[in-house]
Order: sequence, then structure tokens, then C-alpha cells
Amino acid sequence: MDRNVYHYKECGLNNIYLANGYKTIKTERGEAISIHDIDGLHRAIGMHLISLKKDLTGEELRFLRHEMLMSQKTLAFLVGVSEQAIRRWENGKTCIAKSSESLLRLIYSERILNQHSKITEILKRIANLEDQLNSKEIFFEDTPKGWKASA
Repeated sequence: MDRNVYHYKECGLNNIYLANGYKTIKTERGEAISIHDIDGLHRAIGMHLISLKKDLTGEELRFLRHEMLMSQKTLAFLVGVSEQAIRRWENGKTCIAKSSESLLRLIYSERILNQHSKITEILKRIANLEDQLNSKEIFFEDTPKGWKASA
């Protein structure tokens, strides 16, 4: 690897290298790296990740979630899975469901490119509607053919 390239492992991804946009500075504790426009760098990394045709890795999913300042619980709510599923995906124990991955890419794109989009709001409304439907009272009656849900 070129000596003038910085291996940027601090973002949580092992394959990110910086050709420029950083400098080495001296501190009381030794040398440190200062990165110019780190928010812009992270946005560029995120946009690159969601544009790739390959499946996202667990580390890439975690990176995108962190960039959106989102908890595992919130992301799970938005993509319609359990918090444990998100945890397992991020730890590489299971593969990310294709539909959830597509939704994650869409949510990230909305958050980064267009702060006024309604995608996240619509997803929240759908999830809340499903919760309301699932919490509706269900009545059962004993019939000659056994117990059945009544209308």
C-alpha cells in the first residue's frame, strides 16, 4: 500500500483508504490524524455503500445506521423486523433480508439527500397502523363446530 494513503479503520469499515483530505498532527500524546470534512467523508462512504450492487455486510449496515444516528430498535421498527434481527445482521450471524436491505438503502438515501422526503414518516405510520390493527379486540364464540373468531 502507498505510504501516502491512510487506512481509515476508525469508521468501523476495514476497506476504507484515504488518498488525501487528511493530515498528521502532533499532540501531547503523539501523532494523530486530522480529517478534513469528516461529515462529508462519511456521507460519501454511505452513498457509495448504498449504490453498490452487492449485498451489504453487517459492518456496512452498522455504519449506515450510525450515520443516520439511529438505534437498532428504531431501525428494526422502520424495516419491520425485531431488534434482535438487526443485531444478528450487524454481527454477521445471519444475512440481511433483501427487502429490509432495500428499505435501509432507501431510508439512508432519504435521510442524506432529501431531508424533506416523507418515506420515513410513511413507514412510521404503517408500523403504527399495524400495531393498532394488531391490538384490536378479537372476539371468539363457542360454536357447535368448536371455537371460532366472530365478526
